[in-house]
Amino acid sequence: MGRKTTYRKTVSKKSGWSLFGRMLRFLCLSILALLFIAGVYHYRRGLAYYLGFKANKISEKEAEDKRLSDVRNFQVLAKHEGKSIGLDVSEYQGKISWSYVDTLEQKYPIDFVFIRATIGRDRKDYQFKRNWIGAKENKMIRGAYHYYRPNENSIEQANLFIETVKLEKGDLPPVLDIERLPKNQSIDSLKKGLKRWLLKVENHYKVRPIIYTGERYYSDFLKDEFGEYLFWIANYNFYREKIEDDWLFWQFTEKATVPGIKHNVDVNIYNGDLQQLQFITVD
Repeated sequence: MGRKTTYRKTVSKKSGWSLFGRMLRFLCLSILALLFIAGVYHYRRGLAYYLGFKANKISEKEAEDKRLSDVRNFQVLAKHEGKSIGLDVSEYQGKISWSYVDTLEQKYPIDFVFIRATIGRDRKDYQFKRNWIGAKENKMIRGAYHYYRPNENSIEQANLFIETVKLEKGDLPPVLDIERLPKNQSIDSLKKGLKRWLLKVENHYKVRPIIYTGERYYSDFLKDEFGEYLFWIANYNFYREKIEDDWLFWQFTEKATVPGIKHNVDVNIYNGDLQQLQFITVD
């Protein structure tokens, strides 16, 4: 009798867990299906464009000509009609044919380009000189940026940038690119170094530099103490679809294709139109 009682309880328990498991799986699959449907609906314009369709079916040639590198790029660009669009490049893009660099996906004019000039205290970008001249000849608004190494002397880094970059009327302000945390110093020490670089460069060019960094780095380490500076923010995440009001530039992708550039390239949105962009250039 004791055995029968135990046996019935065991079967009941297993049956209960089995039913619960089926219900849980059904619930999870239902949630995933709803998320998928919601995602398709939300990105329907981008997906339609990417697959070669809009409201009406368009020709294969048009679909090929207007192909975007990915759905999100179109989604973001479509939300920023009227904003000025630009690139940033370095030696990683190889030798750029600047005369072909004019529009993004045959639709969005490319107004400006930031070009990496220097890295740390002792290295120049191998393609900087060529890119700097090429962008000017292509009548693009150009700017130069320095990749900051936290564990190297900030004044030496500033001096290298100043020696390398000769800003002219119509160029964008200099940019400090900070992406990494220091290995052998405190955050306070890092901030002191950044301020020394910024002050040295501002005194030389007579214009306040722009700071480039990731959104998390900006909010965690720089936003409070560097509030007097304008920021160029990088964020490639799908949830981010619009530029924030307090961002000067937004780098929203690193995987765009542009005529004249063999490799993928970063694309940036300026928080204003072309006329407003020209207003912040060097006098």
